[in-house]
Amino acid sequence: MKQIVTSNQAPAPGGAYSQGILAGGFLFTAGVTPTDPVTGRPAGVSIEEQTAQVMKNLGAILAAANLDFSDVVRVTVHLKDIERDFAGFNRTYARYFGGDFPVRTTTGSDLLGILVEIDMTAVAR
Repeated sequence: MKQIVTSNQAPAPGGAYSQGILAGGFLFTAGVTPTDPVTGRPAGVSIEEQTAQVMKNLGAILAAANLDFSDVVRVTVHLKDIERDFAGFNRTYARYFGGDFPVRTTTGSDLLGILVEIDMTAVAR
């Protein structure tokens, strides 16, 4: 059984996909971008600003499933310029976990008009 998870505090999907799905005891999120859900535009120009917006968007999806960052077990990160942006991304990202970090894969990707995209898997309570 699966349940679609949606939050109006995160950007609406830009295609044929869900923000999140609860299935098999886990929440799986789509790749989330730094889109401001109010303006529909990318928030900020720096990797730190864009990472903070992505994490805010992901936090809203987690909250819609009654979860938070402490429930996250796996993360995949796509950075447009991994060599330039990794350090700034990592500093910003780390603030959301308080040292209890999930496993993570970070890769360079060809992103259109943004610097970062992240998806997460969390254990459902």
